[in-house]
Amino acid sequence: MSEVLSGPAGRIARLRTFMDERGYDAVVVRDEANLRWLTGAMGVFDYTGEYPHVAFITADECYLHTDSRYFNTFEENLPEGHPWKLDMLVIDMPLWVAERARDTKSRVIAVEDDMQIGFYRGIERGLEDCSICANLPLMHGDIQLMRAIKDEEELELMRHAQSITDAAFAHMCEFIRPGLTEKEIRSELENFMFNNGADSLAFGSIVASGPNTANPHAIPSDRVVEKGDFVLMDYGAGYRDYRSDMTRTVVLGEPSEKQRELYDLVRRTHEECVKAVHAGVDGHDIHLLSQKIIGDAGYGDYYGHGLGHGVGIDIHELPNFGRKSNVVEAGAVVTVEPGVYLPGVGGVRLEDYGVVTEDGFEPFTTSTHDLVVIDC
Repeated sequence: MSEVLSGPAGRIARLRTFMDERGYDAVVVRDEANLRWLTGAMGVFDYTGEYPHVAFITADECYLHTDSRYFNTFEENLPEGHPWKLDMLVIDMPLWVAERARDTKSRVIAVEDDMQIGFYRGIERGLEDCSICANLPLMHGDIQLMRAIKDEEELELMRHAQSITDAAFAHMCEFIRPGLTEKEIRSELENFMFNNGADSLAFGSIVASGPNTANPHAIPSDRVVEKGDFVLMDYGAGYRDYRSDMTRTVVLGEPSEKQRELYDLVRRTHEECVKAVHAGVDGHDIHLLSQKIIGDAGYGDYYGHGLGHGVGIDIHELPNFGRKSNVVEAGAVVTVEPGVYLPGVGGVRLEDYGVVTEDGFEPFTTSTHDLVVIDC
């Protein structure tokens, strides 16, 4: 990435270039991940789905409205030299947007396509109350598309998040033993990450054992881990609002021939697909490659999810290695996570994540691809 485009100032510049190309006078942003990306404010957003903030961005100004719960935190955490005009006026937020449109003489005001319909209608009413005729086109995920290409600041935060995640795996390989429950393993895993630099969890950690490993999104249960079990851990650390994502499957005691077969197939699929990743590739083609390798081995009916997805501020971002065609560009951070799941028996998933480069894929994950056998 060009140094000019790195950091919040570069992201706002990218957005304004896009606005000029589309003929937008302003954009309205409420999604907290989009706001985190644009403002660079760390430790402010709590991602509750309450949408307590709204930004109004023009070619010349950046306005940000919040409330008294967040105002001081924003003032303390916005980057030095930031362009944001911050307020906590006691006003309905849609009317606040309409008044910014009035004051800036904005008449083409783009909004996020996932904006709540009530908020959108509120902007329309506010514009009418201000005697303004304006268009409110949808951006159709355009900010998410911009977020798909990470700058150096973002990549460094994600590398750090993954270093915590890798350290947690090394610790868990020493901790896991027969007699523990899946919930106890999850508790130790998450406590280790928090005690070693994580600000949050990337998502709700998956810990599954034995036949439960055949459920790709298993919820940790009171099942007691036994000798001979696979134990699957899919988890990640959150660091300064950026996330990591990793899956490893270990075995308690010497693996059976079937366990070796499944693990070796998933590992081969993972590594062959990684070799095929580079800038400009269609994510759908990489997914089809994973399906072919697993299908040719006779397990196609036991692999039903996509091969991977983008990661950043959200745990699921663009681009995707899945059923839909999408070009994967240099600077995208993606997972590669094939799996095979045999109902009533068990499953294996192996997941790394890293950055797509012009000619390949640079993994952030450093944990071994070898099947870890836990002595018991």
